[in-house]
Amino acid sequence: MSPVNLRVEPDSKCLFDRPVTVKVDGLAPRQLVTLRATLTDEKGDIFSSSARYQSDGKGRLDLSESPALGGDYSGVQPMGFLWALKPQSPWRRLMKRDVTTPYKVDIEVRSGGEAVGKDTPGPLLASCAHERGFIGQGVRRVPVREGRIRATLFLPPGEGPFPGLVDLGGTAGGLLEYRSSLLAGHGFAAMALAYFGFEDLPERMWEFHLEYFEEALRYLQALPQVRRGGVGVVGISKGADLALSVASFLPGVSAVVSVAGCNANFMTPLQCGGSTLLPGLGMCLERVRVDEALGGVLDLSDCYEDPRDPSLQGCVVPIERASARFLFLVGEDDQNWPSTLYAAEAARRLGTHGRAPPEVMSFPGAGHLLEPPYFPHCHASFHKLVGAPLLWGGQPQPHAVAQEQAWSRVLSFLKESLPGEVARSRL
Repeated sequence: MSPVNLRVEPDSKCLFDRPVTVKVDGLAPRQLVTLRATLTDEKGDIFSSSARYQSDGKGRLDLSESPALGGDYSGVQPMGFLWALKPQSPWRRLMKRDVTTPYKVDIEVRSGGEAVGKDTPGPLLASCAHERGFIGQGVRRVPVREGRIRATLFLPPGEGPFPGLVDLGGTAGGLLEYRSSLLAGHGFAAMALAYFGFEDLPERMWEFHLEYFEEALRYLQALPQVRRGGVGVVGISKGADLALSVASFLPGVSAVVSVAGCNANFMTPLQCGGSTLLPGLGMCLERVRVDEALGGVLDLSDCYEDPRDPSLQGCVVPIERASARFLFLVGEDDQNWPSTLYAAEAARRLGTHGRAPPEVMSFPGAGHLLEPPYFPHCHASFHKLVGAPLLWGGQPQPHAVAQEQAWSRVLSFLKESLPGEVARSRL
C-alpha cells in the first residue's frame, strides 16, 4: 500500500482570501478518516476544526468533491476546515494583528475507526502545513504618521495610480490592517485608518472629530499613487456609520461600503469646528440581557435607541448629501443590533430625497462580524471596551457563504465605482 499523501492545491502558500483545495491520496478504498486543522494566533490562542470523511473507491479524498460526513461542518465544503475553526478557549476571536506574518494552518488526516461517529480518531496518517498570508507579492506596506493621522497604507505592485480607499474598523479600536492588506492584493491603494485606541489617539470613544477624517482623506487623495476622481470608504460596525458621515460631509468620496452598520451616528458625538455635527445614538443599558445558556454572554440587541424616533433625527446621518454610491452588507441574524433595519432606513431616506437607491445585500443566517472570506465565524467574543463577552450572532455555514459572497461583491462594487483599472496581485 502506498503512503498517504496530504496536500493543498494549487499551492501550500496563498493569500488569506484565496480558496484552495485539500486532497488526500493513498488511503484504502472507502476508508473512514478524520481531517483536522489547527491554527495558533499571535496571542497563543488555539483554533481547531474537525470533520469525518470517507475516501472514494480509489482511496482518494478531494474536499472540493468529497462530502464531510459530520463534525464541525458537513457536506461538500472545500474551505470548511478553515471557516469552521473554533477557539479552544471561550470568547476568542481570530483577528490578525501582524499582517507581515502569515497564519500557519496545520492539517492532518487520522484514521477514523470502523464507523462514522467514533469519538477518538485513530493514528496519524499524513499531515501538512498550509500558510495563509495577508500581503501579496509586490504589495507595499507604508506606516503613515502625518500630522494627526495614524494609519497604514497598502499599495499594489507597480507605479499606479490606483483607486484609493479608506478602511475603518469598529469598536475594537486600534489599527487593524488585514482587510486593507487583502484589498491591496486586488489592486486598491487601501489605507487602514485608526481613530481611537492606538498610540496617541484617544483611548476611548469619547468624541470624534470630522477634521481628523478630513485630514486622512486629503492625505490619501493627494498621493501620486492614488487615482484622481474620488476615493472609497469601507467601514464595519461603528466604522460603517463613520463612513456614511465622511461621504456625507466631505467631498471626493465616490463609493461607500457599510458592513453591518447603523444609519445613525452611534454613541459617540461627531464634532466639527468646535460644535456637535451629529449627536450620538444612545443605548438603554437596563435592557441588556445576559444569556446564561451561552455562559453569561451579553445580548445588546434590544438596547439601542431607535433612529426612526422623531426626537432622534438629529443623530441620523444625512446621506442624501453624499454623491457616493452605497453598498450595504447586513446579516439577517445580526444579534448585535438590527443592521437590516438600519440599511432599510438608509434606503428609505435616499428615496425620500429623490436619490438613487443603495445596493443592499442581506444574508440569511449571517451575523454581525462579516469579515473577508474564510475567517472563522465568531458567534460571541470578549469585547475589551465592555469588559465582557458580546453576542454577534450568525450560524457557521451560512455566515461563511455570506462572507464569500460579500467579499466578491465588495471587490466588484469598488471596481465599478472608483476610477481606474485595478490589477490583482499574486502572493
